[in-house]
Amino acid sequence: MEIFRVKTDIPFMKFRKISAIISTSIFIASILFLVTRGLNLGVDFTGGTLMEVSYPQAANLEEIRSTLKKIDLPEAQVQNFGTSSDVLIRLPVVENLSLADLSEKIALTLKESDPALKIERVESVGSQVGDELYEDGALAILFVGIGIMLYLWLRFEWRFAVAAIVANMHDVVIILGFFAFFQWEFNLTVLAAVLAVLGYSVNESVVVFDRVRENFRIMRKSSVIEVVNNAITRTMSRTIMTHLSTQTVVVCMLIFGGEILHNFSIALTIGILFGIYSSIMVGCPLAIWLGTNQSNLAVVDVKAEK
Repeated sequence: MEIFRVKTDIPFMKFRKISAIISTSIFIASILFLVTRGLNLGVDFTGGTLMEVSYPQAANLEEIRSTLKKIDLPEAQVQNFGTSSDVLIRLPVVENLSLADLSEKIALTLKESDPALKIERVESVGSQVGDELYEDGALAILFVGIGIMLYLWLRFEWRFAVAAIVANMHDVVIILGFFAFFQWEFNLTVLAAVLAVLGYSVNESVVVFDRVRENFRIMRKSSVIEVVNNAITRTMSRTIMTHLSTQTVVVCMLIFGGEILHNFSIALTIGILFGIYSSIMVGCPLAIWLGTNQSNLAVVDVKAEK
C-alpha cells in the first residue's frame, strides 16, 4: 500500500560522493574504536555474577560500592535497575571463590547494613561458558553473513549482491563502533540486535535493488543515475512508513523496556537508522561504481526466459 507518492524523482545519486566520504569516515572511525578501545563485554561473555537487589527505600549506590570495596570487590559495577530502590550488581569471576559462595558473601554483607534488603535475582556465568558464548556469537554472525551472501548471489546480478553485502557489513561495523566508543555493555541481547539488523538491512536492500532491476527493464532509454533515482523515489513511501512503525516499537522498548532491553533497543535504533541510509547511499552508489547497467541485466533476462 502506498500512503503517498513523490511525483518528482529525488536526485539521491547527486550526493553519492559526499555520502561515500561520510560512510568511509564513519566506517574507519568504527574500526579504530574497535581496535583501540574494544568492546565492553558483559558478564554473558566474560563470565561472572549478576545480582539484582531491592531496597525498601532509595538505594545509596556509593554506600553499596564502599561496602563491596571493604570485602575486596572494588571492580564491582553498581547501578540502579529500573527504579531508585532497585540495584544491579555486576561482578567478574573471582579466583579461589565459587560463584555461589561469592553471591552468598555479597548478600550477607549487604544485609548487615540493611536487613530489609531483598535478593531478587542472582545469575552466574562461568568463564568457560562465557568463552563458549563469545565464540558461538561470533560464529552466528559469520554464518548469517555467509547465508545472506549466498541468498543475494542467487537472487541478484553479482554487482548488486556485492553492493548489498558491503552495505550490510557497513551497518554492523558501525553498531559495534558505537558500542566500542561509548563503552556500552555488549551482551547477548545486543548480539541478538546485531543479527536482527543484518536481516532488516538486507530486506531493505532487496526492496530497493528489486525496483532498480525492474526500472532497468522499463526505462531502457534513461541513464543509470536516472534509473536509480527513480527506483529510490518510488520506494520512499514504503521506506518511510516501514521504518517509522518499526522505530516506534523500538523507542517504546527503549523507554519502557527497562535496563535489560536498553542496550538491545539502542543497537536496533542505530541499525535501523543506518540501514535506511546504507541501502540508499551506500548500496546503490556502490552498484553504480561496479558498473551496473542495462546490458548486465539484459543477460540475466535472457537466462531467465530460457
